[in-house]
Amino acid sequence: MWPVILILILIGLLMLILEVLVIPGSGVAGIIGFILIAVGIWLAYTREGVYAGHITLAVTLGVNLIGLVFILRSGTWKKAMLDTKIDSKAHRRSSADLKVGKKGTTVSRCAPMGKAAFDNKFYEVSAYTEFIDENTDVEIVKISGNKIYIKKLK
Repeated sequence: MWPVILILILIGLLMLILEVLVIPGSGVAGIIGFILIAVGIWLAYTREGVYAGHITLAVTLGVNLIGLVFILRSGTWKKAMLDTKIDSKAHRRSSADLKVGKKGTTVSRCAPMGKAAFDNKFYEVSAYTEFIDENTDVEIVKISGNKIYIKKLK
């Protein structure tokens, strides 16, 4: 029975390692790994006795703690983690020079959001009533805060 118990615990540890390093965010591999380790320890208690179960539990916890300490001290996390700092800022184009009634041309399809050019400057716009194809003449019908609403010219 010991080979089965050992295999369950080792596969469980492998699944936990895969969860942390290879399959982030899903949680399924970690849950399966934890269940396999718990089943291995439970089998040791029920099939081999209380003393063997205590030894199996202690060895499993010890291996987990030693592995955790080794991983934290070895710098493995620095290789796996994203350490990029973003220092740039997005510059917003002010719609202060735009007025209701100004005419322009769509640069992309507005369904309902898209881009349009007014005085050779590009702005993010919203179609007011209908979807508007690209390269269509448009007119500003409403400006609400920094949101620009347009309609197709007839």
